[in-house]
Amino acid sequence: MRQLSKEEFKSLTYEKIFELLETSESGLSAKEVAERQQEFGFNEIPEKKQSLIVLFLKKFWGLTAWMLEFIIILSIFLKHYIDAYFIGALLLLNTILSFYQESKSSQAVEALKKQLAIKVRTIRDQWVLIDAKEVTIGDVIRIRAGDFVPADVKIIDGSVGVDQSSLTGESQLIQKSSNDILYSGSIIKNGECTAVVAFIGNNTYFGKTTELVELAKPKLNIENMITKVVKFLMIIVVGSLVLTLIVSYIRDENLFALLPLMLILLVSAIPVALPAMFTVSMALGSQQLSKKGILVTRLNASEDVASMTTLCADKTGTITENKLSLSKVKPVSNFSEQDIYVFGALCSLEANHDPIDLAFISACRQKNIDLSGYEQINFIPFDPKLKRTQAVVKFNSEQTTITKGAYEGICNICPVNDEKLKTELDQTVNEWAANGYKTIAISIERSDKIEFVGISALYDPPRKDSSVFIKELRKLGVNIKMLTGDAKPIAREIARQVEIGVSIAEPQVIRQAISTDTKTAYDIASKADGFCEVLPEDKFYIVKALQSGNEIVGMTGDGVNDAPALKQAEVGIAVSNATDIAKKAASVVLLEEGLGTIVNLIKMGRIIHHRVLNWIVNKIVKTFQTVVFVCIAYLVTGKFVVSALDVVLLLFIIDFVTISFSTDNVRWSRKPEIFNIKPIVRVSVIVGILTVLESLFILYIADKNFQIFANEHMLHSFGFGILLFSSVFNVFVIRERGHFWESIPSRVLLISMFADIVVGILMISFGIIVTKLPLVLLVLLIFYLILVSILNDFIKVALSKR
Repeated sequence: MRQLSKEEFKSLTYEKIFELLETSESGLSAKEVAERQQEFGFNEIPEKKQSLIVLFLKKFWGLTAWMLEFIIILSIFLKHYIDAYFIGALLLLNTILSFYQESKSSQAVEALKKQLAIKVRTIRDQWVLIDAKEVTIGDVIRIRAGDFVPADVKIIDGSVGVDQSSLTGESQLIQKSSNDILYSGSIIKNGECTAVVAFIGNNTYFGKTTELVELAKPKLNIENMITKVVKFLMIIVVGSLVLTLIVSYIRDENLFALLPLMLILLVSAIPVALPAMFTVSMALGSQQLSKKGILVTRLNASEDVASMTTLCADKTGTITENKLSLSKVKPVSNFSEQDIYVFGALCSLEANHDPIDLAFISACRQKNIDLSGYEQINFIPFDPKLKRTQAVVKFNSEQTTITKGAYEGICNICPVNDEKLKTELDQTVNEWAANGYKTIAISIERSDKIEFVGISALYDPPRKDSSVFIKELRKLGVNIKMLTGDAKPIAREIARQVEIGVSIAEPQVIRQAISTDTKTAYDIASKADGFCEVLPEDKFYIVKALQSGNEIVGMTGDGVNDAPALKQAEVGIAVSNATDIAKKAASVVLLEEGLGTIVNLIKMGRIIHHRVLNWIVNKIVKTFQTVVFVCIAYLVTGKFVVSALDVVLLLFIIDFVTISFSTDNVRWSRKPEIFNIKPIVRVSVIVGILTVLESLFILYIADKNFQIFANEHMLHSFGFGILLFSSVFNVFVIRERGHFWESIPSRVLLISMFADIVVGILMISFGIIVTKLPLVLLVLLIFYLILVSILNDFIKVALSKR
């Protein structure tokens, strides 16, 4: 074979392209695929990645890095060479650690991208689902509504409406049929077709591939909270430092010599570890969720999940098993039960994996019904508005049009004129619906005569664990509402069986009210346990109605028309069999069916939220502990209890613990998280003030018994010990909303804390970098700080309850 030219691709028919590419409607064999991938490569456009050296050097650029670099230069100018060497070494160490953490997060995102790769239906001996990357020249693929076109292809048969706006900028929907071209990156909005692949990867016309993972991260609510906290801290820090400088000037101190310490105290208030903390927290959370069958397409989705108050869940596949089986059939007139199976299967397409189609095809196979003599000439896939599927079938030179769909819809195009029969059918349909069965009716048209064939009952049983997870969702403070396209009796019965409730509403009421009376729309939506006869566009109005009452809404969906609702919802959840468009619009993609995955998603979202809140509290307390304590101690005693080098050492030693907050074993809350900063700040400030007072007291005791103020180096070493050990012990207080013994820290956090304590003890005991202290003084300090930490824990719990 040879590669086509662009002109040949445009002008030649698909039959001629088959000939030149040495392929056919039967597709390629595994051997041919391997040979072509070897020759033409994979269907991908390699990303342009920045050099690792450039990414590493960028870590030395930024406000925190600049200030540390300025302090190094200033220390050299002041001939404080040891300080300069250590600060430089610590800056380099922190850069290496930050670079490593960022690399880990990038790897997590890359792993997500691989798991969220666009899938393509192609024929390789039989119809299979593969990653778009694996598509090669000559492959025959099946594309339908909701799919991204994975390569430049020529249509063999079928008709589709295509959106090429992402490629050409024109938003007009264009209809394409046999021998028309579809370009890589365009979106199929309606219909379906079979096509042959001509160009892949960089050789496609627009050279564009599509991604389901969005790397851009919008600003988070919790980041807004932290911005307010940082502003609050900067006011305290700058105020403390200005007051200290004024007093130093009055005391005739050398202000130039104090500048490194003042700057490093200022740096300590800047959230240096914030970007790493967020990225690691969310990347690790995403990795943990992926192991439970949940893929997060936007790393910030966990924040919205934490505060979700209402979940609107599709019945099929989420609450039920999505395994439809033909339970009962009722033919009419001269038709038999076998006719229902045959016509139902002929009006189906196995390649589409539609549950209703598969139920009829499976029933024919189980009953050994031979369909080999029939030829399906045309197939029109399911239309959610018309609620029916249609096919044209040829048998013995005779063409028959078969229509399969909702009972009422089939009755509209093929009325049952016999009143007695119609009454009997209506009664049967109602009885089936009351028992949770979905009715599918079938009609045929031949020789310009339409005939009603009969009805069939399909049953999709509720999952055995649905009622358990519904109870668990309610325990987590999340209301659940069932959405289904089925009639009200079916919806009510399934909702009753899984214990959601029996208050089932019709969405047209909300559709009418949402534009004129949002309060009425919200009242209807909030009081309903579920919605019946839901069209995809109704989901959007249901989300809007609930949001008008300040609900944080989660919405599940799978189809091309679900995309607006998935985008509108704070938590858009694409279910396991969702189209590419639905996955693109959603913030979460489920790999497994059922509510259990959503319960895990909510718990993990709240865990991540709790970890970040712990980080905020720790930051406030630590700022009081470091800056306010050092400044007040200076104002009271006239001496600085630490040097600039001591503070830099503390910044980097404690950094290990700070980043480890992202891995901590915190407990998820039993109600949706609310972004209210005042209670957090109140508790943090009180604990911070307590820490400052306790530190001043132990400083007084140490000086009274050991005269540490007489030896500046000994004072700095003791001040270093106060700040280091109290920071570590306070983590036990801060990380748990109850008493510290109610949960165990994660292994990583525990190791980081233990390592910091050991490092501090060794440094102070043996005089490494800092001055050696008497062992009795070190033991006194550690014992005292443990006692006051326990006291602070009781005070924190009392404040939290208030």
